[in-house]
Amino acid sequence: MGKKGKVYGLDLNDGTIGRLRRKAVKEGLRNLNLSVGEAEETVLCEACADIVFFGIVLHDFKDPAKVLMNAKRMLKPNGRLIDLDWKKESMEFGPPLQIRFSEDEAVSRIEAAGFRIEAVKKAGPYHYIIIAKP
Repeated sequence: MGKKGKVYGLDLNDGTIGRLRRKAVKEGLRNLNLSVGEAEETVLCEACADIVFFGIVLHDFKDPAKVLMNAKRMLKPNGRLIDLDWKKESMEFGPPLQIRFSEDEAVSRIEAAGFRIEAVKKAGPYHYIIIAKP
């Protein structure tokens, strides 16, 4: 196996970060750099990330444009932004329909932040995934 790189994690909830830290220690993972904070106000590193992953959260940010610009700052020139999110369809679970982004809306926001879309795919019955390059 190759050398393990650093993995950065950010969440508003200190309880979530605390649980992840405990699990990482239990699993012997020493390459995690975990922080509590707002994505709008946080750049974890400059041009150092191969991947910035948003796991069903882009619709939750107060300022998605600023978060996307921060992600772009963190990515290496050949890095990838991965956005996994809820489809904008009525279902009995997940966030309210009115705050979800459609695939087109998410693509438009990602492109407006200076990314080039590589792929938009279905990710199961409830989600889509967007892959983009800076």
